[in-house]
Amino acid sequence: MAEDRPDLEREIARMIVEALRLEDVRPEEIPLDGPLFREGLGLDSIDALEIGLALHARFGVVLSGEGEEVWKHLASVRSLAEFVRARQAGEAGGR
Repeated sequence: MAEDRPDLEREIARMIVEALRLEDVRPEEIPLDGPLFREGLGLDSIDALEIGLALHARFGVVLSGEGEEVWKHLASVRSLAEFVRARQAGEAGGR
């Protein structure tokens, strides 16, 4: 499964650029472990909502929970990929 890791991260970076219409950012320019909010891409809470909607539309996962937990998942492209993998694995295991 390790071989799909970079592909999912690249797909999430593309999803972020597309969902937020980041005209001056290319997906490959987003560091996988770099922060998405504040000093990173400079995203805000509205952007977080858009990312949540895009995750649901593209991967069928719901980003929910209490404040700190959600922000932990939104910290970077890599943390979002780990969140998606965990949720998809949990859903597959529950079937």
